[in-house]
Parts: sequence; C-alpha cells; structure tokens
Amino acid sequence: MTTDGADVSSATVAGQVSLARLTLTDFRCYPSLRLQADARPIVLSGPNGAGKTNILEAVSFLVPGRGLRGARLSDVARSEPGENTDSTRNWAVAAELQTPRGPVSIGTGRGDSGVGVREKRRVQIDGEAARSQGALAEHLSAQWLTPQMDRLFVEGPSARRRFLDRLVFGFDPAHAGRVSSYEHALRERARLLRHGQPDSGRAADPEWLGALEATMASRGVAVSAARLELASRLGELAANDGAFPGASIAVSGDVEKWLGDGPALQAEDRFRDALAASRNRDRENAGAALGPHRSDMVVHHLGTGQTAALCSTGEQKALLIALVLANARLQAAERGSLPLLLLDEVAAHLDEGRRQALFQEILDLGIQAWMTGTDLALFEPLAQSAQFFGVENAIISATGP
Repeated sequence: MTTDGADVSSATVAGQVSLARLTLTDFRCYPSLRLQADARPIVLSGPNGAGKTNILEAVSFLVPGRGLRGARLSDVARSEPGENTDSTRNWAVAAELQTPRGPVSIGTGRGDSGVGVREKRRVQIDGEAARSQGALAEHLSAQWLTPQMDRLFVEGPSARRRFLDRLVFGFDPAHAGRVSSYEHALRERARLLRHGQPDSGRAADPEWLGALEATMASRGVAVSAARLELASRLGELAANDGAFPGASIAVSGDVEKWLGDGPALQAEDRFRDALAASRNRDRENAGAALGPHRSDMVVHHLGTGQTAALCSTGEQKALLIALVLANARLQAAERGSLPLLLLDEVAAHLDEGRRQALFQEILDLGIQAWMTGTDLALFEPLAQSAQFFGVENAIISATGP
C-alpha cells in the first residue's frame, strides 16, 4: 500500500528530523506498507484493532531498544491465521529521514538465524550494514507515550529506567552501547556465578569474574553518570511548563550516591569492590544486588510537592508529557535536532486545555509527532497543520480531519 504526501527535500524547521517515507515488510498486521509524508505532524485515525499502534511500534524500532511494546523480534513478525504466533518469518522496517545534515536511509529487521541461535537484529544505514543497533541513535531519536505507560510511576522501576535511557539516547548515542555492554556483563557474571565453567566442571574463575566486574563497574558508572547529567539539565526546563505541571527529576541508587560523594574513578572502585564482596549473595539470587540496573527515576510534581506515584492518573500523564516536551526543547538547544514523538491515544485522555497546549507546543517546536486516535474530532485544531491518514484493517488512506 502506498500513500503519497508532499515531497520534502529538506527539514523545514531548524533542527527538525522527520520521516519522509516509511516502508514495512511482514511487520505485525502489515504484509507490506509504503507511506510517504512531509515534515508536518501525522494523525492516524481509525477503530480499535485497525493497525494504528502497529505503525507507531514500527517507527519505534528505528531507534535502539525493543520498541514501544518491549517485544521480542519474533513477536512482531506477521503471522497468517492459524500460523504459530512465534513466527519464523523475517520482517523489516525502513525509513527515509530528512535531517539537518541531509537525507539518510535507515532500516532494521529480523535477520536469518539458525536453530538454537539467538535472534539476530540487523541494521543498515544508507545501505551499509551497521555493527549494532546503537548506530540508529546517531541519526534518529524518538520518545513515545502509550496507554500502557499510564502506570509508569506506580509500577516497578525497570520501565522508568528504560524511559530515562531513551531520553539519554537523544543526547548521547553511545549510551545505548554502554547500557548493552553493562547488561551483557551482568548476565555473564550471573551465569558464571550460578553454573561455574560448564566445559570444565570447575567453579567460576575468580579472574574471569574480576574482569566481568571491572566491565560492570566502568560501564555502570558511565551509565549512571549520563542519567544523572540529563536529569539535572532536564529538571531546569521541566520546572515550569505552562499548561503542564512543573516537574523535578532525579535518579536514585547506590552508584548515583557514590558519584555524588566523589569522582567517577572512586565510584568505579567502590562498585567493583562491592561486586566482589557480594558474590555469594548474588550467586543465590542469580543477579546483582546493586548497580544501575537497580536505580530508579524519581519525579515530583512541583506544584503540589507530591511524588508522581501519589498524583492522580491525569496528573501523572501530564507530568510525562511535560518531561517529553522539555526533553525535545533541550535536545533542540544542545544537539540542534528534534526527536520524533509517538503519541498513542494520548489526546483522548487530556482535557481540552491541555490537548490544545500539547498541539501548540508540537507545532511551535516543529516536531513531527505521530498521533493515533479513534475520535478524529479531537484533532480538529490541527486541521490546517497536520497530515491525516485513516487506518482500517491494515489499509491506510489519506483523509481529512
């Protein structure tokens, strides 16, 4: 399916990054899709189950990570009725970007892998294979808000860490690689503590453990430092956000505390020593009791002084929007580029004042926001400023507000 929009040869707003063409192959409910657009915001409307969120998820795979649903590579492959849902079919998402540096073609998908081989995600930049998905962050950043994130502040900290890391990716593309390296060392240490050296039947080699713990210490301190730095800068912009509540943001955890007590090298030493001292306990728990994988993002509503977890659902959503918009402004000021915003059914849960304020902020910044909704009337204020597409049964057509 091809939907044609206006031709755009360059970003129309200073710092703007936009998708001029999106192509899907065997992704979720789409055997194929080719959507062309210009740099304006995009509204996808249609009934529930039509395939709107699947398009946002496809775009979210164009940045590092597991997409807005946190899916495995096999989860997003299209399957025919009656086919095993754990499909072995490969899928692909590709896009032509318009950036301040000129057009860039990026793509990602599930590649071939043998039986028993870990799923392989492939990435291409301008037709050349990239070593890792971290390369995507050098060309595109994206933030998203979904209905599932309504409980971000009241559930466990892992989702809050992922949210914060996505914000960091927009400023520091190498952050994705550091997080991946840290998590790999964390898993390998846990496996080695639990099972020793399977090939030899011996207990874990202390030198091998020490090398993994040194990697965890260096990468982990760098991850925590990047989170702290962004939280500090972001808090200044999110303190007063007009129609949305002022927000403060902090990061709590052992490594963050050590960084507050002294230099990064000292924090690395303390982290490495703590890991060595906790091997017996970590062996029993099959993990690590401390590290940036245990840290948490703490947000306060400045108007009431309440932690976000104690705010109403509506105020929690408003706080999330305030952070995402502050991040976009900060990214434009410091990196000279803007993120994409993927907003799944967000407008339906805002009162009219905040909904109009959100639309106006998107237009003022020049963000290409991809928005979904079942009620097209909610987007009427964007009638002259956005592109409208109807979605039904995985078929997309240009439409109007």
